[in-house]
Amino acid sequence: MNEVSQENGEMCGLPTLPEEAEHSEKKESLTDKMKMPRSRSHSDMWVSYRDNMNAESSREDIHVISDSPTLPEEPKCSQKERNEADNENPQSDNPSGNSCTRHHHLMTTRELQLYWKKEKYEGKPVRLLFQMQSTRIAEDFLSKFVMYQIIIIKTGSFDGKKAFIERRYSDFERLHRNLLKDFKEEMEDVVFPKKLLMGNLTEEVIRKRMMALKEYLEELYAIRCIRKSQKFIEFFIEPELEEGYCSIRGGQYGAAMAIFQQVTYLQEKLVEHCPSLMVPSLCALVVCHRDMNQSQMAYEVGMKAVDLLEKHTTHRYYMPLLDTLVSLAFKIGKDFMPLREKLQVNEMKVRRTFDYEIPTLKELVVQEYVKD
Repeated sequence: MNEVSQENGEMCGLPTLPEEAEHSEKKESLTDKMKMPRSRSHSDMWVSYRDNMNAESSREDIHVISDSPTLPEEPKCSQKERNEADNENPQSDNPSGNSCTRHHHLMTTRELQLYWKKEKYEGKPVRLLFQMQSTRIAEDFLSKFVMYQIIIIKTGSFDGKKAFIERRYSDFERLHRNLLKDFKEEMEDVVFPKKLLMGNLTEEVIRKRMMALKEYLEELYAIRCIRKSQKFIEFFIEPELEEGYCSIRGGQYGAAMAIFQQVTYLQEKLVEHCPSLMVPSLCALVVCHRDMNQSQMAYEVGMKAVDLLEKHTTHRYYMPLLDTLVSLAFKIGKDFMPLREKLQVNEMKVRRTFDYEIPTLKELVVQEYVKD
């Protein structure tokens, strides 16, 4: 009866006794524990708070990135560039593994400019550019004619060795006839400027013909079989070679040296498909330098020539060149033993196969371009 009345009193808002109040608090706390989930520890609450903050910040970042303008993509790097960058910075923590990008970020502005300049030049195809910027009026015993100066430049990389030659219209005409004998089908669409009987010395005609001849050379060079042909290459170097060898036979080594220097510049651009074609011209330079007591220069040019013949040990210039280089190396204090060993090995092979005396380098050079 008392318990019932006490409960009724609580419901009516009447005060309870202290003992009963304490008992009631314990009962309510027990009931709350049974109804409410178990409270989390302090560390659990901190982890939950951190996750919520990260989620909020990620949502904000996504919103900002979507509204901002997109940045240009980083250039793709080759495997070689990535490996080089990884070697330079092995402890990088970039999870994407784009080592090339990290490497670029470490460059200074100047280094980055030089890097992209190099990439730009390496991406360009190497070809020849023919320029005609000047002419002059020449005269022989019969008539006057125009000499066109042709500048040959190698594009796709920095070319510090610009070579130039002079040719007249009749030289182009002869080239065209010679090429038609072997490449008539390939030259079907190649336009050659017509010959004029009158007024070919006026400024307007010279200017138009200069542009036409420039385009003619570019069209020929665009045909692969023609630009590698002997007739096309000889058009650029044959007159100079004849003059240079004639100067050597006359003992004019200074004049010959200047001519052959220009010839080698031309050949570096024209005979990349077969560098050994440069050997006779380089050997002519060796003879000029040696006979002018420039032993160091003769040795350097000769070593360049012998490197081009490492895979062509049966070439007619190989043995005389080695013999000359041994003498030059001994004279300037270089190690001549490797050259001497090569000479002895090849000399045994030659004497075993052919029974003849090996000519000197100068004898070979003097015999070049001797007309019967």
